[in-house]
Amino acid sequence: MDGKDSAVSAWFPAIEEFTSGSVVKSAPISEGKNDKRKRKPNIVAVINECCTGCAGSPACVEYCPVADCMFWMPDDSNPPFGHIVVDPILCIGCKLCTSKGPEGAFLEGCPWDAIDMVPLPEFEVQYGALPF
Repeated sequence: MDGKDSAVSAWFPAIEEFTSGSVVKSAPISEGKNDKRKRKPNIVAVINECCTGCAGSPACVEYCPVADCMFWMPDDSNPPFGHIVVDPILCIGCKLCTSKGPEGAFLEGCPWDAIDMVPLPEFEVQYGALPF
């Protein structure tokens, strides 16, 4: 892969925006532990262009165990629609966002197949190197 996927890069903030803290994270937003990650994960969750945001009630956010890792990003050109974004600086690669659905039902991933677990080297080639 050379360069960002244009459909995703249109709304995926740059790594520098995550590291500087300039990304505005809107609710719904994941809750959980807020310990600093000790190392880079082997895989990172990336939300692809299939994300519908589940009409503002996304199941994936509820199951993320890391505070502020998954959050709603409004689509300014098509309100009230939006999608979920994963903060790659906080993602621990646990896959919980892809394994559970509403009411605790187990799924084979997001019902819309909107979450890709991407190997870290592939992610860094496409989006830039993570700082640690």
